[in-house]
Amino acid sequence: MNRWGLAVISLTLAAGAPLMAQEAWGGRPNFGLGLLVGVPTAALNSTSYGDGSTETYNTGVGAQFTLSCPVAPAAAVRLNVSGITFSGTGSAPQTYNWNVQDQLFSIGGEAELFLADGSAGRHLGTYLFGGLHANFERFSASNYDPSYYAATSVDKTRLAGTLGIGHTFRAYGRHHWSLEAAYHKTLTDTSSNDSALVGFPASDYVQLYAGYAF
Repeated sequence: MNRWGLAVISLTLAAGAPLMAQEAWGGRPNFGLGLLVGVPTAALNSTSYGDGSTETYNTGVGAQFTLSCPVAPAAAVRLNVSGITFSGTGSAPQTYNWNVQDQLFSIGGEAELFLADGSAGRHLGTYLFGGLHANFERFSASNYDPSYYAATSVDKTRLAGTLGIGHTFRAYGRHHWSLEAAYHKTLTDTSSNDSALVGFPASDYVQLYAGYAF
């Protein structure tokens, strides 16, 4: 089965559980859509290989969509679908530089726990969240050029986990906005081996999210 078949299956499973839980409890689902920023850490920030080459990734930008289904007054389960791209530079002693890129598409299921007077039904207040994600990634490399052209690439499918905190507030009327900060960590196939001149370090990063809740 190819990676897109696995993505469809992952999306179906990740979306089915929140919707069934929400139907059993009777609450109204809440949606979120916004901007995602990723700050690379550990190996994704910078990796050195045995041949003396080094690859460094910069801050990534992407988007995130969530479907949050309340299962209790202060608890919800949600589908999280996001995409983010990290670009950077590779270098080696006495040779040319090259461009590197990590394109990551993630499908996950998460639990949300609202604190103090927070409400899962209205998705308001401060909440903790965490869960597991299926990551579908493409690492690519090219010769150094202002216009990126992937000369070689490697596809990876890996399991990751997230843990974070968020806050949804009402700005005016019925308009809600959400802010989140979390850590995204690769859990499987975490080696930073170099394959076909393309490194694939663990995609560990701090993710910051700002979006509209409806």
